[in-house]
Order: sequence, then structure tokens, then C-alpha cells
Amino acid sequence: MSVEFNLITETKENCVVINTTGYINNIGGQKIVDEFNNRFGNGINNVILNLAHSNVVNSIGISFLIEIIEKLNQTNGKLIFTNLDPSIDKTFTIMGLFQFAKKAENIDEALKLL
Repeated sequence: MSVEFNLITETKENCVVINTTGYINNIGGQKIVDEFNNRFGNGINNVILNLAHSNVVNSIGISFLIEIIEKLNQTNGKLIFTNLDPSIDKTFTIMGLFQFAKKAENIDEALKLL
């Protein structure tokens, strides 16, 4: 059963928290990038991506996440992933994403890394 992708965004301190639900593929990845682009700048250059309700990320979805990482790295911003499903954690580790982004158990822990 596939869950339609959705996201809810909130601002905490100097960062945008994007909470996702559903499969991060080409549609979900594009929605995340669009939300990032709408919020990026104006003193906000850190992103927490809460994947508590997203259990699958495909290669196209990952390419969108890399796009965000590249933009944040140009401004010394940070991307922190939280609430990772073990299979997503393993995939991100194998792909080397944690060399350029961080991970935390939850949003509160992520905020401490900023």
C-alpha cells in the first residue's frame, strides 16, 4: 500500500523543519526541494528533514536530497536527517550522504547540532 507523499513545514530557531509522510521518489523529492527553495535564505540556512513517516527513498529521491546538500554547503548551512528508518540509514551511509549531512535521533537532538 502506497501512502501519498505529503509534507508539513515549521520554523524552529534558525532552521526549517520539514516533516515528510510517504515515499520519497521523484514527486516527493521535488516537493521537498520546492519547499526548501521557498524557505531558504532570509537568515535560514539550516534544514532538519524529519523522515519519521517516510520508510522508502529511491535513487531519484536521493538525487533531490543531494541538490539540497549542495546548496546548503555553499552557504555553510546544515542538513540534518532525523527519525531514519534503519534501511534508509543504511542506504544513506552506503551512498556517503553523512559525509555532507548529519543525522540525529529526533528533532530536539538535531536542533542541538546546529
